Amino acid sequence: MNLQFLADGLVMGAMIGLGAIGVTLTYAILRFANFAHGEFIAWGAYIALALTGVVGAIAVDKSSTFGSLSFGWPIILAAAVAAVLTGGLAVALDLCLFSRLRNRGNAIVMVIASFGASLALRNLLEFLFTSQPAYFSQKIQMAIPIGAGIRITPDQLFLLGLTMVLFILVDSFMVHSASGRAMRAVAENPTLAKISGVNVDKVIRTTWMLGGALACAAGIMVGLTVQVRPYMGFDLLLPLFAAAILGGIGSVRGAVAGGLIVGISEALAVRLVGADYRAAIAFLILVTVLMFRPAGLFGVRP
Repeated sequence: MNLQFLADGLVMGAMIGLGAIGVTLTYAILRFANFAHGEFIAWGAYIALALTGVVGAIAVDKSSTFGSLSFGWPIILAAAVAAVLTGGLAVALDLCLFSRLRNRGNAIVMVIASFGASLALRNLLEFLFTSQPAYFSQKIQMAIPIGAGIRITPDQLFLLGLTMVLFILVDSFMVHSASGRAMRAVAENPTLAKISGVNVDKVIRTTWMLGGALACAAGIMVGLTVQVRPYMGFDLLLPLFAAAILGGIGSVRGAVAGGLIVGISEALAVRLVGADYRAAIAFLILVTVLMFRPAGLFGVRP
């Protein structure tokens, strides 16, 4: 059997997993499902694309790339700045919208507000950049055979490695840093954490910044391997929530593991039943987990 679906699924699962980290942290700490999170993916990709053009225009060596990769320093520098700006966008959205509703203690209103924010951000993005797809690079890459009928491009290998590095950094941040411990404390019991001296407002800002930056990284990866579109984040929204719930709300490791499972499952479904049913796989995973193990793989049963 051709195992190409494994490589395709791992690459897509890595992108889903990075985006799902923001979803799971937001849900665990702020206690609501943020449906605008997919738009951070799209905005991050477009911000990086615009900055890449600016950096490339002023770069001395405009043709430099990293070996067989399709990109070079312009995209790396643009990605770093875009991650900060996308995190800032998430913080600004919270300050302008969610913080005002959070004080009223109504999670349903916040969920509905996130729907409205998602529509506004998506339409603004389409107005600014049009609905035409864009690309970070037009360079054609030859896939490398690695055995068992699997072929993978240098970009995909690099992005898988980058996902692993980001996952290790975020996991270490959550476990070992003071901010990470504060985030876990607020997720466990926000009232007790506040009484214990934890700066809850700072934790919330850190959560939005971290989630936005990782969403930006996921968006850039999608843009490098596929294309950049205003609806790219919306298309990933269901897989993001499926991965977050499958892994267990609040678990960074669970989000990444859930993303890989969802990605491989979707790739296998494309091979077996066709691409038309790909979106249904994330929905089936989501429903199955909610029915039989709502705590997820890494969550704690109540």
